Amino acid sequence: MIPVSIHSLATATPLNVLDQTTGAQVAEQLLGGAFEDFGRLRSIYGNAGIEFRQLARPVAWYMEPRSIVERTEAYLEVALDLFVEAAEKALAEAGIAAHEVDAIVTVSSTGIATPSLEARAMGRIGFRDNVSRVPVFGLGCAGGVSGLGLAAKLARVGPGATVLFVTVELCSLALRTENVGKADIVSTALFGDGAAASVIRPGDEGFTQIAGSAEKTWADTLDIMGWQMEPAGLGVILNRAIPAFARKEFRGAVEEMLTPQGVQIEDVDRFICHPGGAKVVDAIEVALALPQGSLNDEREVLRLHGNMSAPTALFVLDRVRKQGLPPLSVMTALGPGFTASTVTLRSAA
Repeated sequence: MIPVSIHSLATATPLNVLDQTTGAQVAEQLLGGAFEDFGRLRSIYGNAGIEFRQLARPVAWYMEPRSIVERTEAYLEVALDLFVEAAEKALAEAGIAAHEVDAIVTVSSTGIATPSLEARAMGRIGFRDNVSRVPVFGLGCAGGVSGLGLAAKLARVGPGATVLFVTVELCSLALRTENVGKADIVSTALFGDGAAASVIRPGDEGFTQIAGSAEKTWADTLDIMGWQMEPAGLGVILNRAIPAFARKEFRGAVEEMLTPQGVQIEDVDRFICHPGGAKVVDAIEVALALPQGSLNDEREVLRLHGNMSAPTALFVLDRVRKQGLPPLSVMTALGPGFTASTVTLRSAA
């Protein structure tokens, strides 16, 4: 199999910072009247393991009802800016000009853009007019890992191909103030906004090689996580059973994905996981029989940014690679489907 490497990794977040204490106060003001049990659930904000999140708009913007048109306008503006920032930083780190990019994989599930974000960015960044565009919608929290795996496959298909992978999510734009349920309360305590980008090329000259990727989707699990369309826009579907599901199912799924690659769980030096929430991180440590604290980089990303959906796993990878990647790592994420994704990374010792 042709070796494929990650040559760069960049992250970006909006400038509007929300601390968790203020987030709880704002959520109570917005949702407390529509959800009579809000007081009972207020502890979620303190137990989420989150101190800060970054939002697409200032807090005051969310205090007014917003139509799907207004949310889409905000998505197109902010997501494009974050796309450009992350992409330009990734290209600069890789020492690659925009016109050298052969394919762009864009993953985003928190807004609708047609033309898609990479098309809107072409004039600002300078991509070739014959660049291949691969916009992907619907992967949710698994999108950072699944999208990276897809970008690697595209780099292998075209010898010498340079692939730019960008993922942007603006979860805050899905705030729902009508028909409020527990999932909406949890989402206001958990989700933030951000973006990440990588350059992937054939060869072994990057900071790590992508040695394999895989996915597993469980039957009859469509109601665990996702979106439902409502008059004001996207409404969150978030099942409280996710941590229990991860404890029960995740290890077997990882074994199933890694075994065809000749890798066993015990061979892996570092699991690099999407931190979907504090309880999910705990559940993954238990499921994979990892020593307590093994996923503290995941907890730190969650503390500083919240769950940004797809980009979050790449924020974790960025922290780990700056400390020095071990010889064998496996990125993992859980997302709508319900799906588990892995990307296997091999680095120089």
